[in-house]
Amino acid sequence: MADVLVERPSDAIAIVRLNRPEVRNALNLSIRQELAEIFRTLADDTTLRCVVLTGDSKSFAAGADIADMARIDAIEMYHRHTERLWAAVGECPVPVIAAVNGFALGGGLELAMHADIIIAGKGAKLGQPEVKVGIMPGAGGTQRLTRAVGKFRAMCMCLTGEIITAPEAFEMGLISKLVEDDAVFDTALAMAEAIAKLPPIAVAQIKEVILAGADAPLSAALALERKAVQVLFASKDKAEGMAAFLEKRKPTFTGE
Repeated sequence: MADVLVERPSDAIAIVRLNRPEVRNALNLSIRQELAEIFRTLADDTTLRCVVLTGDSKSFAAGADIADMARIDAIEMYHRHTERLWAAVGECPVPVIAAVNGFALGGGLELAMHADIIIAGKGAKLGQPEVKVGIMPGAGGTQRLTRAVGKFRAMCMCLTGEIITAPEAFEMGLISKLVEDDAVFDTALAMAEAIAKLPPIAVAQIKEVILAGADAPLSAALALERKAVQVLFASKDKAEGMAAFLEKRKPTFTGE
């Protein structure tokens, strides 16, 4: 079977599932290339509204494939340009929900942090243990983690390689929602279905402004927000949403 499976329960939702259970969904070059190609294809799908990215009940992704990493040198690592592969996930134009069970370590945690929302089971384990094998996070682990949880917690996790529990991760702001292990996927799918019913241009603008504004000065980020709001006032979905509210009925959004 393929290392990455794609399911479409509806036109609006895609489920992207890592499928290397024999190595706890470790991320070798092949699976990263496959993920990138899938997300590039999804980015061009105008019917898509939300993506659920997941693994299996035992592991979201247990990190990079050490057997693969052990055999390559710096020049081959450079020529892989894996940053382009990761970008395909992070730049997906619709919301991406990571549904995390089991291990999300190293590159697995970095992959989850490329999503917009992380839903994790209480038994999940998260960490950036790269230092224990002589390297360091290389797909945003030092940067996205710092932005998510702050300098001192990120330093502790990256410098010690400590693996933390999902409740600890939730407390520090690394997880969006903490649920029972057997409810992770269903919770993520229900959230995706709820997002899919919302006005897609508004959803896209919210995602874009949050991401673009995060590294901008506050004044510039607020300007981005104002311009996005102004654009939405030209949409048919704005008129429909407000009319439905005033008429006490459910709105029908068309993405126009």
